Amino acid sequence: MNRCVSATLLLASAVSSVSLAQAADEMTLPATQIQDVAAQDDAQSVGYVGRPSSSTTKLGLTNKETPQAITTITRDQINDYKMNSVKDALRSAPSVTVEQSETDRTEFTSRGFEINSFEFDGMNMPFTQTILNGDLDMAEYEQIDVLHGANGLMSGAGNPSATVNFVRKRPTKEFQAQIDTSVGSWDTRRVDVDVSGPLTDTGNVRGRFIYAHEKGNSWMDRYSHEKNVAAGLLAFDLSDADTLTVGFSQHNSDSNGSTWGNLPLVDSSNNPIHYSSRSSNVGQPWSYWDIHTQRVFAELTHDFGNGWNATLTGTAITEYQNSSMLYVASVTDDDALAFAAQTSGRSHQLIGEAKVSGPFSLFGRDHELTFGASYGRTHQKAREYDAAQAGYYNTSFASILAGTEAPPQFLYTSDINTQNIIDRQKSLFAGARFSLADDLHWIAGARMLSTDGTGESYGVDHAQREHGKVTPYTGLVYDLNKEWSLYTSWTQIYNPQYGYAGIDGKPVDPLEGKSLEAGVKGSLLDERLNLTAAVFKTEQSNVVALDQAVQVGSQYRYPTGDYKSRGIELEASGEALPGLDLLAGYTYVHIENEDGDKSRRYVPTHSFRGMATYRLPGLPQARIGTRVSWQSGIQNDNISVIRQNAYALVDLMTSYDIDSNWSTALNFNNVTDRKYLTSLYSGTASNYGAPRNVTASLTWKY
Repeated sequence: MNRCVSATLLLASAVSSVSLAQAADEMTLPATQIQDVAAQDDAQSVGYVGRPSSSTTKLGLTNKETPQAITTITRDQINDYKMNSVKDALRSAPSVTVEQSETDRTEFTSRGFEINSFEFDGMNMPFTQTILNGDLDMAEYEQIDVLHGANGLMSGAGNPSATVNFVRKRPTKEFQAQIDTSVGSWDTRRVDVDVSGPLTDTGNVRGRFIYAHEKGNSWMDRYSHEKNVAAGLLAFDLSDADTLTVGFSQHNSDSNGSTWGNLPLVDSSNNPIHYSSRSSNVGQPWSYWDIHTQRVFAELTHDFGNGWNATLTGTAITEYQNSSMLYVASVTDDDALAFAAQTSGRSHQLIGEAKVSGPFSLFGRDHELTFGASYGRTHQKAREYDAAQAGYYNTSFASILAGTEAPPQFLYTSDINTQNIIDRQKSLFAGARFSLADDLHWIAGARMLSTDGTGESYGVDHAQREHGKVTPYTGLVYDLNKEWSLYTSWTQIYNPQYGYAGIDGKPVDPLEGKSLEAGVKGSLLDERLNLTAAVFKTEQSNVVALDQAVQVGSQYRYPTGDYKSRGIELEASGEALPGLDLLAGYTYVHIENEDGDKSRRYVPTHSFRGMATYRLPGLPQARIGTRVSWQSGIQNDNISVIRQNAYALVDLMTSYDIDSNWSTALNFNNVTDRKYLTSLYSGTASNYGAPRNVTASLTWKY
């Protein structure tokens, strides 16, 4: 690790030593972002005009050519609304619901199902058990692409929710630099540094250095956090046809006052519990969760000529976790049944992929082919020490809320309190885009997947084995004219489920089903405005019922069921009018169980996400904007008093370009000071969302 940090510092020094060109005399008003001009073969998002990365579908398709809905969160949107964490960014993505189940553990859902496919530049690297632990920072990433629906063809195992692809910033051929500083409510302070450019006179070697530091308290009692991110990337043009890119990043997320679970919403008799303050927290001064992640990657691209190219990518990830946590299982008057544990663990991931793509001719027409293979291996180990030999113990709930619960001694452990599991995935994939006519394109392909799981996880047998599972995919795109197209797609669904025990104590069976989607897409105003309208229908079996967990000892067991999901998605993104940029979307989703009853009602039936900024025509240095998030009411499927009424959150922003280098901004969040619960995903517990808050920032860029 010390050698990697030294290399990063050398990179920063080398980039900073590049001579600066003379600044332009006239004032310009560029967007506050550093664009990756090194990757000219990959369409780049400009402003709010989202252009998905070629790695998102692996077929190199544009949004209009893809027979599924795609949302892109661009760097300009991230900067405008200070979406410094993945949770903040995905809260702005139409069709995605951020389920903040704990202070430092987050799940994401879309179309009524958990998102379990997360990629970095198209490389599938799932979070542990579909959960984001800690607070993943956005400093390293240029944009986020969200491919709606199942993606079994190119991402391996597919859930009919979405695939989230984090697109890395890359070294640029021109020198550029940016420094952001901000201060905000609850003593939050942040600094971002991003420097990029050539390291040789010819530009055949390029580098990029990224650093971010954030520290602050919270509206929640006793909770505080600190993030430190450092990343270095080098790109080498080995020849006219070969480019090698390597990178390393260190991401530390440290939190105090952390919790397992959130505030109990009902007591042991299912009577609602009322809290006098939205700052209430079951976290204690001695509770914490530290997550340190290291990533190393290498990517080699080769151009064979005639449009054919190959990419070979390898990634290694090591994650260390240490935590001391408190969980409240139930409350009777002032008596709380609590569980406290101290846990340490680590995980290692190795992922490799080889891909070849290019055009070919058949029956007098030109078509496109992509094929490749991938391999992934994850090894996770952890050990837990409990505060009580029986696991749970009784204590005062008032003491927990006051933060005066005495720190326990963590003395008890056993083989059931350990995790030692290995997961492997191997797959072959192939997909083609056939030009059936000038205006009709057929996309077809399949992925053959093999998975193996071994070991035990907290008393649950982790054994999984499936070899040669094939998931087919097909889609049609018909171009009505240059601006509008119709599309439809169908795919089977297969996804191993790790980390969940069934009612019998054994791992639950894989998810299986099918997904159908159809829609219309438009690219208007010289491709500055993208419009999408989609309808979808999904059938899925063996879905884990998270809100019906049964506790057996220290283990949670889950029943499974069959579900049908159908809905509508509408989205607009880009420059609607001169100076007016927007991203807005409406989602309707209806979920039924095998009996035809409405189910999974913690997912909002109706939701709207929108953000817009406007550059004032009479004062072009100034921009104003708003972000609105609205959702219909949600509730627990089994306990009707656990509910959250419909609510809307409104944010405001304003920025001013002082000159060509300096700009400043103010962001006001939840301006109406709406009190709301963050999620009902975990069933009977939740926390309150952030009240009204403000952030002031100052940016220098070159």
